[in-house]
Amino acid sequence: MTDPTPDEAAPGVVPSKPRRRWIVWAAAIVVTPLLLFGIYTATALTWSYSDGDRSGGLYKFSRKGWICKTWEGELNITPGAASPTIWYFTVRDDDVAKLVNGALGQKVALHYSEHPGVPTSCFGDTHYYVTAVRVVKE
Repeated sequence: MTDPTPDEAAPGVVPSKPRRRWIVWAAAIVVTPLLLFGIYTATALTWSYSDGDRSGGLYKFSRKGWICKTWEGELNITPGAASPTIWYFTVRDDDVAKLVNGALGQKVALHYSEHPGVPTSCFGDTHYYVTAVRVVKE
């Protein structure tokens, strides 16, 4: 007579499944950090630490990056002939990027929100994200 298969085991006896347990643990070890990273990234991009306006001469704006292309710009916030103070910013919205590109070389007021702690540069090189632009008439 042959040995009973797991399906023919004695009633009330559950055969152990070590392979399935190992797969569950491996999946938990891989999925948990990815899930936590996703939640952290979404939180860092959604909630802003601060927001406000900066004004000055907009003199550089370009799309940068090897894999993740982002719009990066520079604003000279020092008026007159003093040594320039440059404020670096990122634009994530293509519609806002078109408006910023159209205002290049002019004095502008940029509305931004600050998101410190964004874990990767795929969302921008800075943690200042411009959400609106207004050309300032002198």
